[in-house]
Amino acid sequence: MRPTALLPTARRALTATGAALAALLVLAAPAAAHAAAQPSAASATALSAGRLGAVTAAVLGLTGLAFGVLALARPHVSAGARHGAVVALTAGAAALALGTLVAATADGGLGTGNGLGGAFVAMLVGAGALVLGRVALTRSRPTRSS
Repeated sequence: MRPTALLPTARRALTATGAALAALLVLAAPAAAHAAAQPSAASATALSAGRLGAVTAAVLGLTGLAFGVLALARPHVSAGARHGAVVALTAGAAALALGTLVAATADGGLGTGNGLGGAFVAMLVGAGALVLGRVALTRSRPTRSS
């Protein structure tokens, strides 16, 4: 074969390869964009913003519960019981508010890594801290003698 006879065949092969690559890029771009737009579940070890907010809210709620229990265990009319009740009320309200915020802004459902389960736990623990703080505050008020 003459070298000039191979030239059209090489051109056709290069043209076909270029067309195939262009078609691949054109068809692959929407598929890649679709895959990127799909929400993915967080890994078990990743600490997403939702998980961090839920954990923070739960720790605040547990702190409020602890201070509420300690305030109820103290004598009824003491400064420590009153301060513990105020801390329980404050921490419980903060846990309830932060848990509600995380639950409202979570993208997926339970198990997606957005902190929704932790937000529900934080709201329950925060509500418990509010109740204990209110009971302790009511019990710590001095009674009026007649």
